[in-house]
Amino acid sequence: QVQFVESGGGLVQPGGSLRLSCAASGFTWDRYAIGWFRQAPGKEREGVSCIGRGNGVTKFAPSVRGRFTISRDNANKTVYLQMNSLKFEDTAVYYCAAGLYTSDLLATWYSVRPWDYWGQGIQVTVSS
Repeated sequence: QVQFVESGGGLVQPGGSLRLSCAASGFTWDRYAIGWFRQAPGKEREGVSCIGRGNGVTKFAPSVRGRFTISRDNANKTVYLQMNSLKFEDTAVYYCAAGLYTSDLLATWYSVRPWDYWGQGIQVTVSS
């Protein structure tokens, strides 16, 4: 049974930081990339970042590049999304996802299509 435990969300002022965590279980960790997506009210779910099986390959949406970093603790099957310099437009429900690490996933990681498993989501609100 695939499970994700997402944590670290909450309310933060513009310019602040949050670190999201996604602890996973129930699938072969070493075969999967882990991604973070977000969905704001009235908008489609969009890819924020992803990380390959090791820590060698990372992807970022243009809107977060330079502000967000992603890392992976393989021993504890946990992925972290460090979010700095947060903006109002970063407000959304954030989801972690797992997908088989393939060339197709790397090419289309920003789409929901190649991702197999999804967490329940966690709210991030940037407000003054």
